[in-house]
Amino acid sequence: DNGPHREGGHNPDYWNSNGIFRGIKRDLYDGGTRVPMIATWPGTIEAGSESDHISAFWDFFSTAAEISGRKLDTKTDGISYLPTLMGKGKQREHEYLYWEFHARKGRVAIRKGDWKGVRYDVAKNPDSTLELYNLKDDPGESNNLAAQHPELVAELDNLIRQSRVESPNPRFNFPK
Repeated sequence: DNGPHREGGHNPDYWNSNGIFRGIKRDLYDGGTRVPMIATWPGTIEAGSESDHISAFWDFFSTAAEISGRKLDTKTDGISYLPTLMGKGKQREHEYLYWEFHARKGRVAIRKGDWKGVRYDVAKNPDSTLELYNLKDDPGESNNLAAQHPELVAELDNLIRQSRVESPNPRFNFPK
């Protein structure tokens, strides 16, 4: 699952459940989004193999379809990670990954390479401050570099705006 939580009286701080990562479930910092994946497929996936491939849950559907030999009837943002699982072929990468969360005053995040932008309180202010982190140098997202990289903040902000799709369900839309 995606990150430790506080539901049911759970205290994620007790066992240091998210380690070096900031945030918990329903946060868009890596403590709430980063999840290891474990796969086994005797004779196909090399036992003990590891990969740093970055994917998202929406890639699973594309991967399962490729494994089964089925063509998807609908277009998705997913990219099959079967080449990574099998250790064969060239793995396609996402140009970037985008998340949004509508509860808790609205949150969006975007990751492009080692860079991650995080914006909170979007339901109150869609133009709230975009935080910027270099995950390679700062996996705990403790040093906001937005002031040092305004051009990157602008690029990620533009990608967020391009990625955002209005929902037919108004509860899932942020104010304009």
